[in-house]
Amino acid sequence: MENLIDLDSAYGPSEDVVAREIEGEIIIVPLVSGIGDMEDELYTLNETGRAVWLRLDGLRPLRAVVSELAVEFDAPADRIEEDVVGLLGELVRRKMVVRKG
Repeated sequence: MENLIDLDSAYGPSEDVVAREIEGEIIIVPLVSGIGDMEDELYTLNETGRAVWLRLDGLRPLRAVVSELAVEFDAPADRIEEDVVGLLGELVRRKMVVRKG
């Protein structure tokens, strides 16, 4: 069953992962089994993924995150929304991010 990403909901990191920034990338490390992929122990986010991750505070709705990123990257909001929803869908599927409200 596919997780649907709701732009009016807030998302945040799962309590089952820890994330660290190393040389401009976010490295996500699972703390329990069943997080991420069996083959991968670490998950790395590039600069764009980092910008999304740092805004996933569990308080602001995803729609606000998309708006902020559209301004920061001077890009069309619909394109940013597509990219953010795609990334978030993957992170939710891997149980690294959860819906907070």
